[in-house]
Amino acid sequence: MTLTHVQLRKKFADFWEKNQHKEVPPIPLVPQNDPTTLFTGSGMQQLVPYLLGEIHPLGTRVYNIQPCFRSQDIEEVGDNRHTTFFEMMGNWSLGDYFKKEQLGWFWSFLTKEIGLPKNNLYVTVFAGDKKNNLPEDTESMKIWAEIGVPENHIFKYGPEKNWWSRAGVPDNMPPGEPGGPDSEVFYEFDRVPHDKKFGETCHPNCDCGRFMEIGNSVFMEYKKTEKGFEELPKKNVDFGGGLERILAAVNDDPDIFMTDVFSATISQIEGLTGRKYENDNQSKMRIIADHLKGATFLISGGVRPGNKEHGYVLRRLLRRSAIKMYQLTDGKTSDFSSIADSGVLSSYDNVQGMSRENLKETVVSIIAEEIKKFNLSVARGLKEIRKIDSVDGKIAFDLYQNFGFPYELTHELFQEKGQEIDHKQFVSEFNKHKELSRTSSAGKFKGGLADHSAQTIKYHTATHLLHQALYDVLGSDVRQEGSNITADRLRFDFYSPRKPDDIDIKNVEAVMNEKIKDSLPVIFKIIPKEEALKVGAKSFFREKYPDMVKVYFVGEYSKEFCGGPHVSNTKEIGQITLYKLEKIGSNLYRVYAK
Repeated sequence: MTLTHVQLRKKFADFWEKNQHKEVPPIPLVPQNDPTTLFTGSGMQQLVPYLLGEIHPLGTRVYNIQPCFRSQDIEEVGDNRHTTFFEMMGNWSLGDYFKKEQLGWFWSFLTKEIGLPKNNLYVTVFAGDKKNNLPEDTESMKIWAEIGVPENHIFKYGPEKNWWSRAGVPDNMPPGEPGGPDSEVFYEFDRVPHDKKFGETCHPNCDCGRFMEIGNSVFMEYKKTEKGFEELPKKNVDFGGGLERILAAVNDDPDIFMTDVFSATISQIEGLTGRKYENDNQSKMRIIADHLKGATFLISGGVRPGNKEHGYVLRRLLRRSAIKMYQLTDGKTSDFSSIADSGVLSSYDNVQGMSRENLKETVVSIIAEEIKKFNLSVARGLKEIRKIDSVDGKIAFDLYQNFGFPYELTHELFQEKGQEIDHKQFVSEFNKHKELSRTSSAGKFKGGLADHSAQTIKYHTATHLLHQALYDVLGSDVRQEGSNITADRLRFDFYSPRKPDDIDIKNVEAVMNEKIKDSLPVIFKIIPKEEALKVGAKSFFREKYPDMVKVYFVGEYSKEFCGGPHVSNTKEIGQITLYKLEKIGSNLYRVYAK
């Protein structure tokens, strides 16, 4: 069976709808009210409050297809399976069904709905953890055997491979944290020979490339306590499967860049460079295809190139693409922004909020402008190289850091001058920088699990008061553009046709503190979306909402679409001070409060 990504989405959606699941719309790539991550990095990110006990407005059975971005994977892109941007297809049971239904349904989806051959499918289960007195998952083993999976296709692994919690393996989990065993399904690509440098025999978790994980069912059944692990009263299922990887399995081709989510982009790159997608060209073309796709989705989500956080990541994607294009075209700088239009946007037109007609001008112009700037930087870098008489690993790294020159290009240019670079020194400098970056951004790239401390919950509720107070003081054209909350402060971005002055901000602050002093109760209701809109509930315009929504009411003052969590009374927030206002764009402002 051959499937397009559009057909696979429909089959996935139809399958879970048929089994009484409701669709949860995807959240933006830049998540709201989550200070711990720059980007949405998993399908379950928005489900965390509900896995921890909140009531979901759509009930106990839900599914989604969530666009995700993992900036920490940038250096890994270039092989046949790593990408920065990907889509996670997921389904959840929130205290409803458990292992028997989940494993049976997923097996049925793979073998019947999309026609994967059973002989190529292998499963893994939790082997147990004696140290933490956690038993092996014999229940899943038994279910797989009853389904008909042969014994030699069932493998057992320890907690490093088949356990999931937000903190990782059981030893790393703090008291109160939920977690549980998982069961993964792998596809075997017969055409890939086993490489014995990875071990004498091949197995699902072998790194030789013969196997690819295509789905993982996590069974949240334990909570860690001071005395050990105890069973949760309500057990959840959290499933995730990569859309691109499942497409690769359907194609029986381990190269995800051969699926139709990338094929048009690869063709465009071939046409622009005059080279074929083969041999040494493959890695460079994969990087360009992935990075332009990620950049296109980030731009469509409101991110613009810059030197900080989201903007820095977008800029890095585009500059890395430019260098790879430079290498493929034998040193010619070029504007390749059209690839985003004829490749990415054409592949995703009217899928996941991507409209080629609406986005083409914005995406193409932003990429073209950034590439134009970077091409000037490349030219400056080449001038710099001409001035250097003697090169070493540190100089090579400085060229990489300041001008985006990859080691290979610097090495090639200096080889022409008869000089060799100390590669070990370059790697040492690179690793030092990587460690520094990793340390300085600790907490920003952790995978997106919001800090639900008492203080951030207070600030979360305060953003609702702030949103309404801005609306009252500045007028009904005010619109939320984003927010970021840490334990130290809240930050709120908004659109306003009228520039707020100091008096406006003092008035907004006074209104907020008046409502806090009034001790307004904070409650939520789960109601139809249309009813919520009729009562004037505010929403974040970039968010898509399901037919049933959770609306938080702060007394009769504020009504807003929100998943929570919140304080139960405004008096818990305490005095609020708006201490900084800045302009961040055309009619766009950012206010800070604590």
